[in-house]
Amino acid sequence: MKPYICAVKCSGIDCARRSFTGRYNREDRTTLHFYTICFMFNLILFGPPGSGKGTQSEKLIEKYGFKHLSTGDLLRSEIARETALGMEAKSFMDKGQLVPDEVVIGMISSAIDQNENVKGFLFDGFPRTAAQAEALDKLLELKKSPIAVMLALEVSEEELVKRLMKRGETSGRSDDTNENVIRARIVEYHKKTTAVADYYKQFNKVTLLPGEGSIDQIFDSLCKEIDSRIVDA
Repeated sequence: MKPYICAVKCSGIDCARRSFTGRYNREDRTTLHFYTICFMFNLILFGPPGSGKGTQSEKLIEKYGFKHLSTGDLLRSEIARETALGMEAKSFMDKGQLVPDEVVIGMISSAIDQNENVKGFLFDGFPRTAAQAEALDKLLELKKSPIAVMLALEVSEEELVKRLMKRGETSGRSDDTNENVIRARIVEYHKKTTAVADYYKQFNKVTLLPGEGSIDQIFDSLCKEIDSRIVDA
């Protein structure tokens, strides 16, 4: 993370801040203290089914030390630990209803509070709507840790169908073997992504990157974009 430096001047050679880096001025008997402050870098990673998003997420987490944040994992964890939020979410799920956004946002808030010292969060599969994106932004504004960028991998529909049909030969997933189902999943993905992308575009936080090529080539393009955003922070 790119640090910035702020300075505070105080009087007296025995200032209580002396444990910080400082420079004492003998003429006016003041000390100028320098503080290095690092930003938490949060990003959203999108990619259609078959784009290799999971693989790239793992590589980014390993390189940058991000904390992976998946709402599916959060839901399972909160329910397993029988937290108040988990039990509230379970009550909706047991009725076949979607878990309300405010409950999911509450879980995200809890996860952030439990991981205050991480270098940033990689949001996977959330937000899915403009309303969720706005709610997430409000939460992160309170945490003073905004989304830095939304990265979306772009892969042609025919390439995705080919990859998923190939994956279906070994994955055992029925939705990886039916071409009509695969194409419907891709259409649904684009509907959701477009809404979220449109929201973040107004803040110049969206970058579309090619998701075709070798794993290393795609990873390099992701890293270049992240690094440029960190430098500009």
